[in-house]
Amino acid sequence: MDQSGGSEAAREEIGVEMADWAADVKKYAPDADDAVIAGIVKHLGIALRNADSSLLSFTDEAETTRVRQGFLKKKLALTEDDATLDAAIAAVGQKMKGGHRHNRVTAYYLLAEHFGKLDLFR
Repeated sequence: MDQSGGSEAAREEIGVEMADWAADVKKYAPDADDAVIAGIVKHLGIALRNADSSLLSFTDEAETTRVRQGFLKKKLALTEDDATLDAAIAAVGQKMKGGHRHNRVTAYYLLAEHFGKLDLFR
């Protein structure tokens, strides 16, 4: 097997996945920055390979706590109180309510946008 062909196929697959993530984000943020989306995808890395971990449940308290602690406080370095951060997570959940699948990339983009932290992913 030609190794360059394998690499090209892998790059093509990643490009398709990136287009899928970008299309979902742009349902909620039509002017979303592709470079920021790519940065969020890179940040999430291997978690996006698993269908379950690529999705976010806004009704699962343990999961929203992980988003607050791991993404908002740790990655975005936010210092707002938990109630403020939880309200932002709930607001994003409401915004995405119409869709049946809540993609983690989209939720993280909307949260970073809400707090003015998109530049962290460029």
